[in-house]
Amino acid sequence: MSESSNFDFAIVIAQIKQIITDPVAFYKNMPKTGGYGEPIIFLLVAAVAGGIVYAGLSIIGLTPGPNFAGLGAIIAFPIGGLIGSFIAAGVLFVIWKLMGSPENFETAYRCVAYSFALMPALAVLMILPYLGTILRTLWATWLVIIQSTEVHGRAKKTAQLVFGIIAALMILSGLSAEYATRQAMEQVEEFREGLNEAQSNALENLEDMTPEEMGQAAGDFIRGLQEAAKQAEENRE
Repeated sequence: MSESSNFDFAIVIAQIKQIITDPVAFYKNMPKTGGYGEPIIFLLVAAVAGGIVYAGLSIIGLTPGPNFAGLGAIIAFPIGGLIGSFIAAGVLFVIWKLMGSPENFETAYRCVAYSFALMPALAVLMILPYLGTILRTLWATWLVIIQSTEVHGRAKKTAQLVFGIIAALMILSGLSAEYATRQAMEQVEEFREGLNEAQSNALENLEDMTPEEMGQAAGDFIRGLQEAAKQAEENRE
């Protein structure tokens, strides 16, 4: 697969399809050098596509949080992806070197950048509680194992052992983080509903209250907020 100095969207789409359907062939023929420009452009296009998919799912209410909240993914995915790709490439570069790979950092980065072909599909998996975390990690790990054998020339069993262990740790960590996040979101939602109910009740009774009763109600409302905040803090601990 030859490099081109001119951006061609059709080529990017073809590469995304090949990485998803035949990653072995893609990585076997992937140029190991040629600069960072094309891999970065590929990454940004794939990340924006993933952001668009996630935003669409958000609009129809399939993602956590309020509708339209996922629109920020169109910007967050490419920015976070670009920064994260260099970090991931650095980590994998060290691991591959420890496994005996002769390749340089640019090759490691290219492996990572083209992995972003999975972003649109991974965005869909994000809507699946817990199972999505497992599937995303396993799919990405499978791709790294292919990169290890086809690009870095490492033994398949060695790659499966090394990255299988890492994947298991990532799954445990990811599931724990997802559980904590979902619990926090549920607490925020309960707090919001309680606040709305308290405000509604206060407005209904406002006209019938004397000034003294209004002052007492305000004090009760503030104390309720303080108790709710304290309870949320205790739950986090």
